[in-house]
Amino acid sequence: MTHKTIKRAATTAVMVAALTATAVSARADGELNLYNWGDYINPEVLTRFTEETGIKVNLDTYGSNEEMLAKIQAGATGYDIVFPSVHMHDIMFQLGLLAKTGIGSDPAFENIDPQFIRAETDPKAEYCLPYSWGTVGIVYNKQKVDKIEGWADFFALADEDKKVILLDDLRETIGIGHIMNGTSVNSTDPAEIKAAADYILERKGNVSAFTYDSVPLVQAGDVAAAHWYVGANIFVQQAPDVLAYVIPEEGATMYQEDMCVLKSAPNMDNANTFLRYYLQPEIAALNVEQQLNGTANRAAMEFIPEDIANNETIYPPQDVMDKLQIFEDLGRDLQLYNSEWVRVKTAQ
Repeated sequence: MTHKTIKRAATTAVMVAALTATAVSARADGELNLYNWGDYINPEVLTRFTEETGIKVNLDTYGSNEEMLAKIQAGATGYDIVFPSVHMHDIMFQLGLLAKTGIGSDPAFENIDPQFIRAETDPKAEYCLPYSWGTVGIVYNKQKVDKIEGWADFFALADEDKKVILLDDLRETIGIGHIMNGTSVNSTDPAEIKAAADYILERKGNVSAFTYDSVPLVQAGDVAAAHWYVGANIFVQQAPDVLAYVIPEEGATMYQEDMCVLKSAPNMDNANTFLRYYLQPEIAALNVEQQLNGTANRAAMEFIPEDIANNETIYPPQDVMDKLQIFEDLGRDLQLYNSEWVRVKTAQ
């Protein structure tokens, strides 16, 4: 689809979305309790929602899918909306934790690009709304490195005694091994998983650390490059002469979070109102402008600043998108990765 075609589609979708905007403008009052990843929503989105509806929004944050699920399963009953990754969306559906919202039948759902309806348990988006997505690639210091194009370049830096960092995440990091070996990041073949872990192990001696807290080190020049998320573009914007973010040419992983209403939501009507409010392209664009990641809302492209919409590390061309892999729920087979991760982390 060309950019002009997207704009024409967006214009039509915006007109449809106006119905949703009118619907949420009525005063509703009450509260809404969101449980989201830390700093993963533009505060202005919440402020505008309250101004338009009278609904007070309370926000708690978590650091991982597992942390969120554990809290919900432990009996946290005050939350209305959570933002699980796609594979966790599937898990929570199977556990009977999600409410059926019918969001996929809303007229303004035409704004949503069908390729982002990814949850296997929710093929018609009857439960959750695709929220945000992005890539996991490499952030590097341009004053320490001439150019990085992929994982081979990344590990070559380590061979040159320049420090590099990998994420402390079993699937993301073993996933690099899969990508370089030409196997799926969702493989459940024990031999393939071992080979992917071996790829990392063979290079572990040249890796300075496994951590999430790497961007400040790259920015300061203490580390040449790090395995990190597309949100690194926030720091690239602040220091474009120092930092750069790249999607590795060999391929990479991507993530996507969905917006889901809990079956136990105490403010069910307000939660459904928020889902429909977020279908408005202006609101989705507002979040992109602050978060610098992707939105599934095609109509939002009309409202996203050109420097973001045209940034191919945020909105990659389709040939790059085709090389991105997203994690799936592996069920009991996740233990295969747990075992290999222990081997990677404990090897001397």
